Amino acid sequence: MESSILESIGVEIIGVMSPVSICMFLVVLLVYSLSSSSSPSSAVSDIRTAANLVYAENPSDTAAQKLEGALLNALVFVILIAIVTFLLLLLYYYNCTSFLKHYTRFSAFFVLGSMGGSIFLSLIQRFSIPVDSVTCFILLFNFTVVGVLSVFGTGIPIIVRQSYMVCLGISVAAWLTKLPEWTTWVLLVALAVYDLVAVLAPGGPLKMLVELASSRNEELPALIYEARPTTVARAGSRGGTSLGLLSSSSSSAIELQAVSRDNKDRNVNDNLNENRSQGGRNDEEERSPLVGNGGGEGGIVDEERHEGNESRGGDVEIAERGIKLGLGDFVFYSVLVGRAAMYDLMTVYACYLAIISGLGCTLILLSVCRQALPALPISITLGVLFYFLTRLLMEPFIVGTATNLMMF
Repeated sequence: MESSILESIGVEIIGVMSPVSICMFLVVLLVYSLSSSSSPSSAVSDIRTAANLVYAENPSDTAAQKLEGALLNALVFVILIAIVTFLLLLLYYYNCTSFLKHYTRFSAFFVLGSMGGSIFLSLIQRFSIPVDSVTCFILLFNFTVVGVLSVFGTGIPIIVRQSYMVCLGISVAAWLTKLPEWTTWVLLVALAVYDLVAVLAPGGPLKMLVELASSRNEELPALIYEARPTTVARAGSRGGTSLGLLSSSSSSAIELQAVSRDNKDRNVNDNLNENRSQGGRNDEEERSPLVGNGGGEGGIVDEERHEGNESRGGDVEIAERGIKLGLGDFVFYSVLVGRAAMYDLMTVYACYLAIISGLGCTLILLSVCRQALPALPISITLGVLFYFLTRLLMEPFIVGTATNLMMF
């Protein structure tokens, strides 16, 4: 009997949703812990980044001024992201892979050392933890170095790598929650729109970047969360299903796409083509209903490698990979719930459910459409929509009915 889509990708989806949920939960705890002694307005006025480079929000400004300034900030930030993405595409096109890997390592070191260190110092001050400056520096330095080695090193337990990827997402998200309120919401919507264009447009930078990596059978040097470790199977075995989802991220844009399971996959495909030219098996009998074109863009790769590779020895190794999610997903999902946490817990619950539902819909839609899809638009749209619906409609209704003893 044919398995359903949910049966095929359910375990993998849970493997992605769990760390995303943990990241959002810890960001909410940080927001509550660090902003309990001060008002949200004072907490967002001491940060200056590329996201609020043009306009610094002032509480005394009118709504029209805040909206105009937030739109300008979002426009400048998206333009900067697009420039950086095209620059990375240019470097990758000219095979500057070593430079990109070193740049990614430096980025992880900078995030853990500066943003993570800032959060660490804030927690020390908030809870009055007795620790001297030398010990604090040693702890932070060791945490940062071990984090970089864990994320990019080999032979590291997968749980350690996953934990540090979540720490990276928490550090950036907690830092970005200090942005002004209007700028935060407009920026999230703008990034979702940019992600949609960058992935689906014919000349989109992320689309070209992932297609180039797919044509080379290489993995992009980016901060990507692995849902499970890579397992290696022989081509002669009838392995089970695998999910070839790749999420490639620049600073803020994410794409999900199916990738070949190993750099040697082309040899297997060439061999299958030779068998077909000699009167081999029918393709339709070897593929499940969810299989896309081998090596091309698709949502779910669920292909069985049969025996019959005698011309190449039948000893080709294939790496079966699980879902991989870009760090940008963790960051902006957590920024959304972190901003909601500055209002009340009811909006946090609503935004969390909306984000998780959007992520699940994206993954399922990806397996059905069998083409590259952006990961931000559905979740961010639902999250922003549920935030304002809960804040403007649901929260007043529930509070009013509870106050009048109509609902307990």
